[in-house]
Amino acid sequence: MSETASKNPSLGKRHPDLRVGGLIPLSTCDWPGQLAATVFCQGCAWDCAYCHNPHLRPMQADAQESWQEVFAFLKTRRGLLDAVVFSGGEPTLQPALLHAVEAVRGLGFRVGLHTAGMAPERFAPLLPLVDWVGFDVKAPFDTYASITGVERSGDKARASLNMLLASGVPYEVRTTVHPALLTPADMLALRDQLLTLGVTHYAIQHFRATGANRMPPLADPSGYTVPPRYAEGFLSFTVR
Repeated sequence: MSETASKNPSLGKRHPDLRVGGLIPLSTCDWPGQLAATVFCQGCAWDCAYCHNPHLRPMQADAQESWQEVFAFLKTRRGLLDAVVFSGGEPTLQPALLHAVEAVRGLGFRVGLHTAGMAPERFAPLLPLVDWVGFDVKAPFDTYASITGVERSGDKARASLNMLLASGVPYEVRTTVHPALLTPADMLALRDQLLTLGVTHYAIQHFRATGANRMPPLADPSGYTVPPRYAEGFLSFTVR
């Protein structure tokens, strides 16, 4: 057994492989301030119309990369990259994610996670192992189904967000906005909910048409216009 495996016995065991839907060898935007490789995990249980990675939705689609190949590549990036980000799809739906995160940490990388919080029971054990979380909030929690197509999906997202805020793990909460899906009243209600929960770092992301073939193009290409004073109460607020 290798020295890394001896320090972390779970790495010496055989676990189901992570289903990988794609890999970006170098990213500067998936974790702000970090040079990262981004691993896209296959599978998502929600059906957001604005998703620009719809090919990652099927849980059982053929993997574009094998986890063994990805892990072998990451070994060659030690000392060159700061971190590995697990994105999706929805990474937390895969039971193999926990072991993949352990393995990446064993290589000396920091670990980032993109999640919508749809599996709180799997998110909880990951929190002690990740260094940063990009958390997608879709809508006011009581109207989540209008975006996800899944009833009570907002309850799971809120539970996961509460876990994140209590954990002390650095994070960014972000919302993708298409005016046909979120009204100005929705956005004001969402802001109030986030501030009440204690969110301090928030970003609004303009809808991107690439890959999102179920959504009409924006009538105004400048995207969502943030209301005056919307950022008040957040320590950091970004529109991108």
